[in-house]
Amino acid sequence: MQDTATSRDDVRFAFGRNWSAYAESLTPDRMEQAKAGLRSMLEPAEIKGRSWLDIGCGSGVHALAALRLGASRLVAIDADEFSVSTTRAVLDQHAPEKNWTASQRDVLDMSAAKDGLFDVVYSWGVLHHTGNLAGAMEKTCELVAPGGLLAVALYRRTRLDPFWLREKRWYASTSPRTQRVVQRLYLGMLATALTLSGRSYRRYRDDYHERRGMSLVHDVHDWLGGYPYESISADEVRRFYERRGFTLKRSNARPTGLGIFGSGCDEFVFRCNT
Repeated sequence: MQDTATSRDDVRFAFGRNWSAYAESLTPDRMEQAKAGLRSMLEPAEIKGRSWLDIGCGSGVHALAALRLGASRLVAIDADEFSVSTTRAVLDQHAPEKNWTASQRDVLDMSAAKDGLFDVVYSWGVLHHTGNLAGAMEKTCELVAPGGLLAVALYRRTRLDPFWLREKRWYASTSPRTQRVVQRLYLGMLATALTLSGRSYRRYRDDYHERRGMSLVHDVHDWLGGYPYESISADEVRRFYERRGFTLKRSNARPTGLGIFGSGCDEFVFRCNT
């Protein structure tokens, strides 16, 4: 596991402000895309009627998707107050009759004794931003009920991780105006690279919405500023959870790459055997 950030660092990216802006543009199409994203990781029977813990609820869109797909009880947590308020607003508007709570919590402060166990523990692209990836992964193990599922997505390691670590810490502490300039430069370079490879940037952007149910622009801001930051290889993830009594059910992972435009997330679904 790569030691690229520590919980002692006082620089943190404003994830919640970014995703509250995204949630303002929630449409039925984006909701369907978010549901499709969950179905790509979990089968319908693995969601319907299950208790659900969403670690790092962000915009609240995937928490809502889980409820729409039949989760019986949902607990959404996030360390960022704006993410929590956004999630509450989204669920109040779109799922007022459902059984859910949303609170400002750090996963590192959770425990089975205080918070109970869940049929599904879900965390998409969050644990690597806690400043203590290993500790956060340990907590996910503790919170899954016997026979339950753990669905996580974690940044895969790249050879340019040391560069991205420095860039993220700088970006997270610079002005919004400078951040917007960097975003435009990044997107311009991405568009150029796609064009040179014979691909359409516009199609890539539109397909991105369909694949993720998320916004490319908001994801770019999240990537550029996502500090604290750690990464991990797929083999390390598998070994970590298997040593703690979990079995890998399915995954979507790629080998370590150069990481010129950053790192994507590898996705894993594990079953708790104990």
